[in-house]
Amino acid sequence: MIRSPLMTVMTDAVMKASRSLKRDFGEVENLQVLAKGPGDFVSKADHKAEQILRESLEKARPGYGFVMEESGVVHGTDESNRWHIDPLDGTHNFLRGIPHWNISLALERDNQFIAGVVYDAAKDEMFMAEKGKGAYVNNRRLRVSGRREPAEMLVGTGIPHIGKGGHGLFLRELAAVMPRFANVRRMGSAALDIAYVAAGRLDGYWERGLNTWDFAAGSVLIREAGGTFGTLDGKPVTSAKDVICGNETCEQALRAALKTAAA
Repeated sequence: MIRSPLMTVMTDAVMKASRSLKRDFGEVENLQVLAKGPGDFVSKADHKAEQILRESLEKARPGYGFVMEESGVVHGTDESNRWHIDPLDGTHNFLRGIPHWNISLALERDNQFIAGVVYDAAKDEMFMAEKGKGAYVNNRRLRVSGRREPAEMLVGTGIPHIGKGGHGLFLRELAAVMPRFANVRRMGSAALDIAYVAAGRLDGYWERGLNTWDFAAGSVLIREAGGTFGTLDGKPVTSAKDVICGNETCEQALRAALKTAAA
């Protein structure tokens, strides 16, 4: 476990917000009786969890800025530090009672992600990492997988949803990846899927069109677990949209496969 003051602040905030989400997750089966429908229910769950996170972090680290999925960018008096928050990553899973969703929280300091927490409340798995201090899930140290043959590797991805665009490119990329790797998984939560790469459960991951709150925490987890985390769009990680990660061999093989789809 990482017992630094920073990690204590982050995990405490995430645990407070998770209690609210777990209560709401328990009510998912009753959504059909809600007058405003499931979309409104999930929106309220998102906003409530985000507010809990913000209040807890503002109290512990006054002056830090925020980059939040629901409330946008909030500038702080401390221009060196910004929290990146996704209060509920895996919304569609959450809405359908699928226990694969999480809270993702990361700290950006001087244009570098230096600490991250991804909490899978449904399974009570707390993934955490801080620069120079390693990566852990609960009490166990994380390492990326040691597989070296793409034909033995399991990789994850995200499929662009309706209205997002990029469907043609994704299909070309999938067609380029499938013959080279053992199999592909799409589980519906980018932050948690990237944490699975850090844990060696997946060998690699790629997705386009993400926001920083989707992958900021995961980028720290991957690097502290001995993997590589990069971009497909050539932008710095702190402003990228298209990301790729894995153990070094998988990341390189996956990147090479994706290049053939873009050609």
